[in-house]
Amino acid sequence: MALRFSELDFPRPTRERLALRFGQVSTLLDQDRRADALMLFDTIRRDYESWSAMTDLRFSQDTTSAANREERDYADSLTPYVTAFEVAIKRRLLDDPDQQAVGAALSPHTLELWRTDITTFDSRIADALEEEARLSGEYTALIASARLSIGGEIVNLSGLAPYAESTDRATREQAERVRWEFFATNGPQLDTLFDRLVHVRADMATALGYDAYTALAYRRMRRVDYGPQDVARFREEVRTHVVPLVQRILERRRATMGWECLYSWDEPLIDPMGNPRPIGGHDVLVRQAQVMFDRMGGDLGPFYRQMREGGFLDLQNREGKAGGGFCTSFPTVGMPFIFANFNGTQHDINVFTHEMGHAYQNWKSRGLPAVDLLWPTMDAAEINSMALEFLTWPHMDLMVAQGEAERFRQMHLIGSLSFLPYGVCVDHFQHEIYARPDMTPAQRHDLWREMERRYLPWRDYGGIAHPSAGGRWQAQGHIYRSPFYYIDYALALCCALQFWQRSRADQDRALRDYVALCERGGSAPFTDLVRQAGLTSPFQPGALEETVREAARYLNIALPGE
Repeated sequence: MALRFSELDFPRPTRERLALRFGQVSTLLDQDRRADALMLFDTIRRDYESWSAMTDLRFSQDTTSAANREERDYADSLTPYVTAFEVAIKRRLLDDPDQQAVGAALSPHTLELWRTDITTFDSRIADALEEEARLSGEYTALIASARLSIGGEIVNLSGLAPYAESTDRATREQAERVRWEFFATNGPQLDTLFDRLVHVRADMATALGYDAYTALAYRRMRRVDYGPQDVARFREEVRTHVVPLVQRILERRRATMGWECLYSWDEPLIDPMGNPRPIGGHDVLVRQAQVMFDRMGGDLGPFYRQMREGGFLDLQNREGKAGGGFCTSFPTVGMPFIFANFNGTQHDINVFTHEMGHAYQNWKSRGLPAVDLLWPTMDAAEINSMALEFLTWPHMDLMVAQGEAERFRQMHLIGSLSFLPYGVCVDHFQHEIYARPDMTPAQRHDLWREMERRYLPWRDYGGIAHPSAGGRWQAQGHIYRSPFYYIDYALALCCALQFWQRSRADQDRALRDYVALCERGGSAPFTDLVRQAGLTSPFQPGALEETVREAARYLNIALPGE
């Protein structure tokens, strides 16, 4: 019988029930029954993560529901409680005198992840973790509450996108002004929220013995194979190789359109003829995607059919729904779920293929032996999502109007290249923020402008007050909710672009390599998964150089010095 999302029901855990179940794990360890203990430990974590994922999803689907918010708050209150049990059991197994037996039951990578996990929690920070989650939820609800008037419509922030990509320059400017009016109005509250988050995180780091939150954040992200210095070198690679290409792309666009100056509201119009849009609305795209994945072969088509027919997709934008897109999963049943906000722009295709990449990877690795391995760390996970965006290129004739597929491909490549400088800008900003947690809100805004001048030197807000004064970062939810989880996109994009290069030479081989990477799930750290896929590490000097050259050739743009 096919699994249906509407029929999923995960029992609501209680503190008493959790204490009993984790206590059973300890009892089994007391009896030297490690295999049974590990099996029960994994089962408990799968059960809890499935319920927690459903709770977060329900809140995202309707942030206005008091019941959803109450359940989300309850989940936030349980998180430190559960983490304390998990860390205690992991520490006990890592301290087990018979490490040979432990090593026989767990992979070396799992043990390395656990060694990292036990350094990120202590009961002293339990209240701080709950407060961090509460503040993050407050940000999500505030952003979802936006009601913006434009073109005779009332839209949320996601609904602004069609106006922001309009071929009419005045409409694009209006969309930009409406957007930033919302953030200007809520700017003081957003500053206060972020200040509290920064100090909560800095205090957690101090309590755990770290000099600054950055080191703790890297461990919370389970980055076991690289550190801030590696990331700093990568940022310079982007600045050296990508920024000049993006500048030339934007200058060509300005000249083609005959604009005296290119403003921030001109950047979303990537194609001077108008950004190619999806061939139809939600129902059409969902049907066309089935044809596309069937055409790609293997089990992509059958898997997507399970997702579609089982109701594991929520793609339509609506009032009260959280912004953005994500993929979550329910490890007890081995099925992921895709959440997005279609708005009638090319973004619908990009976000859908992106989240489908996450979903497919999670499904392919669902049989791995431990819950820790079902997802890679987020840097590697984003390779799976971004690579599928490029691997669907040959089938874009199904997703856009006749004759627009090549224009879509060029737009997608330009958008990807343009993202890299922004991605490293966000990352550098966060490194500076947490190195100096006592900065005032004004200093943080000044810092953002400094970062923009470094990585986005073309950015001109045309006098719109809030972003011109450095408030652009407040629209980037990751900075609030998932600190340091933004460089992952840039690192992964460096690898995904290599899949693009590979697919241009041999599409079948590229797809086989991609499926193999998905099957590995989180069985190894980022740099090992990159190596196993035959990709060049983003941390290797010149990692972006050849990709930039090929992209420039594809776009028929001369690089500086050529």
